[in-house]
Amino acid sequence: MVALLLLLFYGLTYVPPKSYALISTLSLTVPLLIVLNILFTVYWLIKLKKQLILSLLVLVLGYNHVLSFYKFSSESTLKSEDTFSIMSYNVRLFNVYNWIDDKTIPTKIQEFVLEESPNILCFQEYDSSTDLDFKSYPYKHQTNPAKNKSELAILSAYKIVNSGYIDFPNSANSAIYADLLIETDTVRLYNVHLQSSGIDANVGVETLDSKQSNKLLKRLETTFNAQQYQAEMVANHVAKSPYKVLMCGDFNNTVYSYVYRILKGDLQDTFEASGTGFGSTFDFKYFPVRIDFILADQSFSSITFKNYTIPYSDHFPLLSELMLHK
Repeated sequence: MVALLLLLFYGLTYVPPKSYALISTLSLTVPLLIVLNILFTVYWLIKLKKQLILSLLVLVLGYNHVLSFYKFSSESTLKSEDTFSIMSYNVRLFNVYNWIDDKTIPTKIQEFVLEESPNILCFQEYDSSTDLDFKSYPYKHQTNPAKNKSELAILSAYKIVNSGYIDFPNSANSAIYADLLIETDTVRLYNVHLQSSGIDANVGVETLDSKQSNKLLKRLETTFNAQQYQAEMVANHVAKSPYKVLMCGDFNNTVYSYVYRILKGDLQDTFEASGTGFGSTFDFKYFPVRIDFILADQSFSSITFKNYTIPYSDHFPLLSELMLHK
């Protein structure tokens, strides 16, 4: 049953939430089903049972899905000359509401970023009122705080020659983009923050009663519907880009979702290209969750990818080193 469920759920990336929102929410269970199938495969192997064939077959058929969940270490054979680095980080307003009992969180984030020193920074849930010094980045594009939206910011060592804003209607979320002059090439960078359910992901799900569960599912349905509309807005904008595209952001959904498939399009996921391990980007107590991404045009080579499990936000920063082919 678990193997057949996983096989069925592989196809959920093709199910638009607006058509079958409740079914689309089941994509959140794919990582769990992968783990269960791996455990069953080991169990059937030890027991020398024929059920091993089914569990193993489903994992092989979903090879790309499994690698999206866990990436084995691989050494890059490319030279790391003429590369640049980009970091994406949902900083949760620099802890302005003291979710973490540590007054030094803003300073710690600043020190961490400056120590890693990426060439380009993409912040989600930015707070422009927090007094931090990122003056080592001479170019900046951010959302207007007066719009009462969740703020986004792009900080860059490269000149920004053009920039813009994609407003998501009836939402506190949005996307921004900036055209960066990297050496002699112009590259369009998107910083995207899709709709959040507003649900505490670490709430004790085992304590939910039926009424609370129904409310949770309804909220997820609403969120997935909004995400579809937002992702399609961004994808349509990307399709008209005159330049090579990079995309960073907090998608608030996994690689097994419809919105991830729409936003990824023909781009490469830099974690899948050069990451290792689970690549977890969100502090979820039940299992590793990857909902933040750095995507790149195929004309880029992903040299290295890192994710840092530092406790300064409910999200973890991720950094990719890229090379742009001439």
